[in-house]
Amino acid sequence: MNRKFYNLLAAVAMAAFSMTVTGQESGYTFKDQIDIKVTPVKDQHRSGTCWSFAAISFLEAELIRTGQGEYDLSEMFLVRNCYKEKAEKYVRMHGKTNFGGGGLAHDLILVWEEYGLVPEEVYKGLVIGEAGHVHGEMDAVLAGYIDEVLKNPNRKLSAIWMKGFEGILDAYLGEYPDNFFFNGSGYTPESFAGSLDLDPGDYVTIGSYTHHPFYEPFILEIPDNWGWNEIDNVHIDEMMSVLDNALENGYTVCWDADVSEKGFAWNQGFSLVPSEKIEDLSGLELGRWSELSEREQQALFYDFSSPRNEMEITQDLRQEWFDNYKTTDDHLMHITGTAIDQDGKKFYKVKNSWGVGNHIYEGYFYCSEAFMRAKTIFFMVHRDAVPSPVAKKLGY
Repeated sequence: MNRKFYNLLAAVAMAAFSMTVTGQESGYTFKDQIDIKVTPVKDQHRSGTCWSFAAISFLEAELIRTGQGEYDLSEMFLVRNCYKEKAEKYVRMHGKTNFGGGGLAHDLILVWEEYGLVPEEVYKGLVIGEAGHVHGEMDAVLAGYIDEVLKNPNRKLSAIWMKGFEGILDAYLGEYPDNFFFNGSGYTPESFAGSLDLDPGDYVTIGSYTHHPFYEPFILEIPDNWGWNEIDNVHIDEMMSVLDNALENGYTVCWDADVSEKGFAWNQGFSLVPSEKIEDLSGLELGRWSELSEREQQALFYDFSSPRNEMEITQDLRQEWFDNYKTTDDHLMHITGTAIDQDGKKFYKVKNSWGVGNHIYEGYFYCSEAFMRAKTIFFMVHRDAVPSPVAKKLGY
């Protein structure tokens, strides 16, 4: 999640918390069609760590799917280890890479493979006296520290700069859990990860772009891809077929998306890409259109008091929006099922990490097919969830 969206998240979260949302405020009602069992909604609070919450929620769902039961795993263990990796790369690249609290689903795989995993009770990351995750000061202190290291005031880097960096992480998140007990057994993070009986190599990331060849991996050019990770590239219809096949077969999906659009109506519990054609505005006398201000015109397009027609999202339009920054990497979430609205239109059920609060769907929302086609940056899924024709093209 980028820095711009971190500020937007805080504003949206505060607005959602202060607002009493009821079903009467929106023209949509939803009926779940697929509702895969997952762990409870958590709250990233005032931190830019949606990627960690989404990825951990996804992994917890995989443990449920494979019959291993319900686990509560630590998001901050991922955050801590990724900050260490980011710092090392940032220094080696002379400050020319992205450094901050954001990340991607790939970072789960990195930490899982290199460092292991731990339960939430072992590493909560809540040591500064706040009830929730508040990372503004920590993020700023870490950035200031690493930028001072880059200035190289000793004319060569000391051998202990990373020790100092980890000291800051100890202070803000807690000391590193080298050894711990869980359910009566002793573990290291590595041995605990091994006990979960899942293979990080079984997970793939898929997107759809035309600036790279289809069916070949490429390094995704977004700021939070600090690890220079690759995604597999397929046609937009194939991307959607992977998503549908996964959900229909009991697999959940970790989703990276753009939620900065006005069509992301979080406080009403859904996201849309409404049509901006005048003829799609029901009940409007077209002769009155020219009398409306631009603000009034936009308000009509984004009035969701009744179901709306949506744009047709093509491969070219999707690419155009990515190329001109209309679609940006903003937020990671967890897709857990499907639903239909009162007109039978398909939506996807999405678990967020902004807590429950007063939200109408208790931390979930419903995403239209058009929004999913347009605003998906990529998603992560178990390779067995990929339909055979697509898997064959990708060499799985």
